Amino acid sequence: MESTKSKPRDSTGSDLSEQIKAATKDSHVRAENTQLMLNYQKGQITQTQYKLLLCSLYEIYRALEEELDRNADHPAVQPVYFPQELARLESLELDLEHFFGPHWRKRITVPAATHRYTQRLREIGKNSPNLLVAHAYTRYLGDLSGGQVLGKITQKSLGLSGIKGIAFFSFPGVTSPNRFKQLYRSRMNSIELTEQQRQEVLDEATRAFEFNIEVFDDLQKMLSITEEASSEKRNDTASQSQSRTFTNSPILQFALGVGITLATVGMGVYAF
Repeated sequence: MESTKSKPRDSTGSDLSEQIKAATKDSHVRAENTQLMLNYQKGQITQTQYKLLLCSLYEIYRALEEELDRNADHPAVQPVYFPQELARLESLELDLEHFFGPHWRKRITVPAATHRYTQRLREIGKNSPNLLVAHAYTRYLGDLSGGQVLGKITQKSLGLSGIKGIAFFSFPGVTSPNRFKQLYRSRMNSIELTEQQRQEVLDEATRAFEFNIEVFDDLQKMLSITEEASSEKRNDTASQSQSRTFTNSPILQFALGVGITLATVGMGVYAF
């Protein structure tokens, strides 16, 4: 509690990890209380929801880990660079292949919020590597904490066996998550930052949570659209069969395709 009593903006003596924890407290609570995460915590996760989440996580970690790799020797990144213990990209690739098959790269769909998140990671990786520390901390330590619980929920909810489909939640290179988190915080606290740089890291950590909240909200919108479309499809089965000769028209199919594409882009959905 001593670190929270000190002034985070003025005191270099306070641990950076504790300052981030204090600065992001409200955002952390908001992220946990998004509709998607509330449903997830209740075990109300469907395979469609999980697959969409995996797609976004893949794009986020691809950007984060490529930037961490590129800046591995940077004085702010080097102390918290643990690719063997923490890297998630290979695990996400295994999960996506499990659900989508060998051509999964062609089937990745993510919301606009994910695209904005990855753009930010690329931007700071190029111009302000110090700020990568904030994103690495909020993502990886979250994975090692609540992520372990979510892994068990996912396994039970989707009826999965072993680690097939949930490799993302497995950290074979970390024998003790608690001890490793202590090591990670200690290494992060050793990073030398000016007062301005420290405050920028704190602000970026809050921004990282806001990006995650936006991703969760956009995913929920995508899911709502998908569910509505499925419901309409079931309700319109009879009428579709009656108008089959019209829907087989190449001109009409093209018009419908353009309409769906415009509606999708309008909701801020991007396919990679």
